[in-house]
Amino acid sequence: MTIQQISVFLENRAGQLAEITAILSEHQINMRALHIAETSDYGVLRMIVDQPQRAASLLLEHGFVVSMTPVVAVLVPDEPGGLGKILTLLAREHIDVEYVYSVFGQVGGQACMIFRVADAVGLANLLQANGMPPARGEALGVH
Repeated sequence: MTIQQISVFLENRAGQLAEITAILSEHQINMRALHIAETSDYGVLRMIVDQPQRAASLLLEHGFVVSMTPVVAVLVPDEPGGLGKILTLLAREHIDVEYVYSVFGQVGGQACMIFRVADAVGLANLLQANGMPPARGEALGVH
């Protein structure tokens, strides 16, 4: 149970994010999560949208460098230690988290985090086997 994340290479210049959000808005594509990693020379926008294939195609048409990556949306109890339970399981299984970021709002009263690991399907299966089923794309409004 993975979902597709879109990554977009960004030049370090003003207006790039505004241009991307305008393209998505114009085509009625809704962002569900967003993360930007940057250096002094460039940035990488990572996002979850409701129509990932269509969004990637549109951004490519507009000249952006785009890739898609499977990630796992993990429902996290919205309480102290909620995230720690999941991270402890990953540590016990020697699963290295490449990065993690949060989804806008809550899903069924729980926080939701996006996890990128080397084996996204393996992570989804591990979580399921330990009573922590990953969020399905539909729960996030992802088609």
